[in-house]
Amino acid sequence: MARTISFDYERALDRATALFWKNGYAQTALRDLLKVMEIGEGSFYNTLKSKKDLYLACLQRYDDKELRVRMEALASAPTAAEGIRAFFKLALDRLDDPNTPSRLCMMAATAAEDVLADAELRDRAEKGFEDVRSRMRERLTQDRDRGVLPESMDPVATASVITTYLQGLWRSALVAYNRAEFERQIDALLTGLGLPATGVAGGSPAKKRAPRKQ
Repeated sequence: MARTISFDYERALDRATALFWKNGYAQTALRDLLKVMEIGEGSFYNTLKSKKDLYLACLQRYDDKELRVRMEALASAPTAAEGIRAFFKLALDRLDDPNTPSRLCMMAATAAEDVLADAELRDRAEKGFEDVRSRMRERLTQDRDRGVLPESMDPVATASVITTYLQGLWRSALVAYNRAEFERQIDALLTGLGLPATGVAGGSPAKKRAPRKQ
């Protein structure tokens, strides 16, 4: 028979997510989690089993609340270039928010020795990075195949370069953050990759061609 949860699970999970986001995995003590979640050890172990299980649940919470919005912006924009720029805009908006627990993205923080030393957490980290990379790759491929981007565009390499920069952006923001400077960097990167703010690579419309056969 399933146990009845005796506390506000959603509220507790939100608070735990904020604490993990602020401090990272290893630096977040169980006693501090219990305090912010306002639950006892019995309720914790009966419901969440372990600190690692809670961390995995919080990473999913972060995906559902934070990353989902960026992914939707990427997918809904008219072009890949606009979608990727919208993704970055939302990331910078989060950095501007004084209520953000840390300037380091919670998913980016999984690229840490204490997390990667655990096989299950490593798998989760790799999946998180690949999810972003694959969504960007899909959008770039769509635009290339319909003639919006040049046929010479390599969606795999381009998506990898963008996501690698994204990880560096979060960590650089821990040291010093200036939105205008980050915007210049992002524009230089994307323009150099053939994803200008307006129009298409070369500043003129791409020649129409028959869509690639699937």
